[in-house]
Amino acid sequence: MSPRDRASDSRHAGGQSFTTTHWSLVLAAGHGSRPDASVALATLCETYWYPLYYYVRRRGYRAEEAQDLTQEFFARLLAKGYLKVADPDRGRFRSFLLASLNHFLANEWRRRSARKRGGGKPAISLNAASAETRYRQEPAHNLTPEKAYERRWALLLLEKSLSKLRDEYAASGKAGVFERLSEFLGGAERVPYEKAARELDMTEGAVKVAVHRLRKRCRAILRAEVAQTVADPADVDEELRHLMAAVGQ
Repeated sequence: MSPRDRASDSRHAGGQSFTTTHWSLVLAAGHGSRPDASVALATLCETYWYPLYYYVRRRGYRAEEAQDLTQEFFARLLAKGYLKVADPDRGRFRSFLLASLNHFLANEWRRRSARKRGGGKPAISLNAASAETRYRQEPAHNLTPEKAYERRWALLLLEKSLSKLRDEYAASGKAGVFERLSEFLGGAERVPYEKAARELDMTEGAVKVAVHRLRKRCRAILRAEVAQTVADPADVDEELRHLMAAVGQ
């Protein structure tokens, strides 16, 4: 059974089930199989717009052009022009978005008139000032636009995972513990365990256990985030390795 078939089965089994992975949202919105899929996809676009904006800027477009291009691309995407041909068997969700954007840049934008086609209302909320501020704060590197896009995509998934982990700790009344122990998530103990133990009024052994649990939960959340972007669960480990390599570039 292909990933597309599995996605279809999970959406329609029993007439109610719907697996809300990123690919399932794309397929449902593209084929009109669920009324609220387009709304969910719009939310998804608001999550992932920055790596695409970043890519457009790395391609050499000015800030104003990059904003207009990114907005117009998502307007086209949400209008289902690209979604109808979306095929999870051909790659990752990030690859689909980048390929679609490149198609748009190569063909659609050149034929675009000066008048914007979105009816005056942006397809997604893209804060131009925030986008450019983030872009200018990116570290300097010699990566190609494609490699830079992959690195920024991977960092976005890491940021989302850390945000979810922070929220979990805050919800259980342990926000301070998270902020103190999050320094250990990189793997290297830059701050001795005993210092953290004193500050948290814990034993050194308890801190080590807490750090181990924190790392384990962080990996689980990141894995779940990555699983949303692949069609086949068997591809999660490979995608994780690819993205971690991208971060290290």
